Amino acid sequence: MSTMSAKARSGGEKEPSGMRTKTLGESTSLEEAKRGQVIFVAYLIATLELTFLFMQMGVMPYLAKSLGLDSVGFGYLQTIFGVLQLVGGPIFGRFADQFGSRAALILSCASGTAFFLLVSISTSIPLLFLSRLPTVFMHGLPGAQKIITEMTVPSQRADALGKIGLCFGIGIIIGSALGGVLSTKFGVFVPIYVGLVGNVINTMIAVFGIPSEAKPKPDQHLKENSNVFSIREILRLMKFPGVMEIFLVKVFAGLPIGLFLVMFSIISMDFFGLEAVESGYLMSYFGVLQMVVQGLVIGRLTNHCTERTLLRLSIFVFAGVGLGMALMRTVWHYCIIAVPLMFAFSTLGTITDSILTKAVPSSDTGTMLGICASVQPLTRTMGPTIGGFLYRYFGVSSFGYLQLVVNIGLFVYLLKSKIPLREMKTQ
Repeated sequence: MSTMSAKARSGGEKEPSGMRTKTLGESTSLEEAKRGQVIFVAYLIATLELTFLFMQMGVMPYLAKSLGLDSVGFGYLQTIFGVLQLVGGPIFGRFADQFGSRAALILSCASGTAFFLLVSISTSIPLLFLSRLPTVFMHGLPGAQKIITEMTVPSQRADALGKIGLCFGIGIIIGSALGGVLSTKFGVFVPIYVGLVGNVINTMIAVFGIPSEAKPKPDQHLKENSNVFSIREILRLMKFPGVMEIFLVKVFAGLPIGLFLVMFSIISMDFFGLEAVESGYLMSYFGVLQMVVQGLVIGRLTNHCTERTLLRLSIFVFAGVGLGMALMRTVWHYCIIAVPLMFAFSTLGTITDSILTKAVPSSDTGTMLGICASVQPLTRTMGPTIGGFLYRYFGVSSFGYLQLVVNIGLFVYLLKSKIPLREMKTQ
């Protein structure tokens, strides 16, 4: 009896064990599928927000001109936008850390709705300037990156973050083209109305497409320092090993080309002699290049190279791009240079974002992404002044020589220094 009971118990234990293994396997598959769906929704939200943003960027100069705003006033309008994005990036990231990536994406989409609503009723210059205020929290790209960092393991992060470039490329191509077609056929306000409706839809996607459980893990430090606007808490991240060094490399490596891109609308007219339509085609070309590089190339490279190697490679290519820019004379030269330029630009952004989010605790990744997102607004804010000075007194080649010198210096620094790069996030 006891032997039979033992066998029965033994047999009875084996079956649930097998069933339990199967259940765990099915559960893991379901969790992976759910993570994939959430990441897809994050990509979708970022793509739509960027599409509507580029749509209005194409028509904004014409809207400003119709309201009587001159070129100097329009420059002030762009500067305000850059400053608000610069200030709002780290605050938005800290908000995401404290209240969750779902709440942060909803805030970004709702801010986009408010922005387009104010632009749609802008019948005067003061209203047009007022419409810029909601852009302080329009950060769909960092919000999507926050989702990705939560849903991927560190070894897959660079590849997943790189695919954000597909969203950016689609936004440039569709947004620029659609904005031009709609404004030409139906009037300058029609792209704004489309953007307004689109942002309302985007907000609904964020509400219902991101699960409510996508919240940050409880963290005693966050509880004790719950002030979203705390500058001290934002700057605290720079004290982690390697963070300050990588962040400064990110800023300085892309600064010269950032200055060039800020001045590109003027350079395309004066130096290359392009018409508005031809400039649009060139922007679409950039969008396609970015989609290819970030969607197909970076992911493959991360499977064969370390992030330290890819960082050095991007800086080295940037230096070569600087030499090419210093020697270019026609738009066709620039189209050739654009290939390595887009590779270096995309690789630098993706790899540094991946490294920096791994270098800080998981509860601070949103703030770190917000700080990273402030680099481009910083360039847009300083760009018109510094870039205008370089272009006026030294010509287009000055951007290339600056790019060459800065990145050679950074490349030598990266070869000699031993910056500590963590492979896993601190928990």
